Amino acid sequence: MHLAPSAKGHAPFGEYRTWFRVTGDLGSGRPALVVVHGGPGSTHDYLLNLTALAEDGVPVVHYDQIGNGGSTHLPDRGADFWTPRLFLDELDNLLAHLGVADNYVLFGQSWGGMLAVRHAARRPAGLRGLVVANSPASYPLWLREMKVLRDRLPEGVDETLRRHEAAGTTDSEEYFEAMRPFYERHVCRLKPWPRDFMASFMEVYNDPTVYSTMNGPSEFHVIGTLRDWSVVEHCADVAVPTLVLTGGHDEATPVTVRPFLDLIPDVRWEILEESSHMPHLEEPERFLEVLRGYLAGLPHQDS
Repeated sequence: MHLAPSAKGHAPFGEYRTWFRVTGDLGSGRPALVVVHGGPGSTHDYLLNLTALAEDGVPVVHYDQIGNGGSTHLPDRGADFWTPRLFLDELDNLLAHLGVADNYVLFGQSWGGMLAVRHAARRPAGLRGLVVANSPASYPLWLREMKVLRDRLPEGVDETLRRHEAAGTTDSEEYFEAMRPFYERHVCRLKPWPRDFMASFMEVYNDPTVYSTMNGPSEFHVIGTLRDWSVVEHCADVAVPTLVLTGGHDEATPVTVRPFLDLIPDVRWEILEESSHMPHLEEPERFLEVLRGYLAGLPHQDS
């Protein structure tokens, strides 16, 4: 069960709107944990169990990035519109709208982790900490590792995937079915998939505009505008205590997170060995234990 929200609403963002959900008291004096979901083009739903942290007095903010979920959908916008800068500006706007820009921690998952690193590298004065969960430091590294993982799939699966990728028929039922062995090994190992995860999965399926434009047809076939995007060059500028989280079977392999560990000055790494890309769902107790320990160790806000 998730804790009930204390507030829901929309933050005006230029001519658009960003949907948000707050659990807990933003006026408590505790840094707000702002949850930046993955995708790009996913929704907050699969990360809702982070609301458990509000029981500890930590206010938790979820939001849907523009293009999906409860935020403004723009199915007619092209690749020139959907840029990392758009989502960085949206995050800044949300922090200001909620009045937490002077005291917050970012939790970024997958693509959201890359976005959070890019945000943190600007050294905003109110940022107290950074959690980078299941995120690669660059898409070129990610693509290199996708080949390694695909080569280990059951016989014939990668051949089927490649045939459809070459033919441009990645929207076919056969391609969708051939994706499953990869997703069940490296994205979410729970069977059946949890309802929260399915909710976000179906949101992307129902409006794939952002995901297909920026990422591509699948986790392992990145042919969108992000295929060359990297935050490696920004890691050394991150000036807050940083926790990197990965799963033992994660599609975000150790190779993909190594730049975070080598370049962020104050960083530690936790591997949840029984998980893949969703340790918050796959090992929720251990995940919350690690996250609570990290949050408790953050320096207090200057008086």
